[in-house]
Amino acid sequence: MLIVAGTLYVDPARRDAYLASCEAAVRAARDASGCVDFAVSADLVEPGRINVYERWESDEQLLAFRGSGPEAEQVTEILGAEVHKFRISGVEAP
Repeated sequence: MLIVAGTLYVDPARRDAYLASCEAAVRAARDASGCVDFAVSADLVEPGRINVYERWESDEQLLAFRGSGPEAEQVTEILGAEVHKFRISGVEAP
């Protein structure tokens, strides 16, 4: 199991528009083979922050979905990012 998680930073005045531009990608990811969960969402405290969370069954499925990555228009709006991929070896019940 892989988890991709982190934050993106965009102009606070453009955050809602940026998130709206991500809707098709979120839907496509959730329909993709191997996607367990996929979300991009507005942070409740920082106005320019977007939280990213993805869970995938394998590297191959993640890479098959990623293809060439985000649209060029989306990339130009990102002012900063800190996103990491985590490999999970086990899951514990809460």
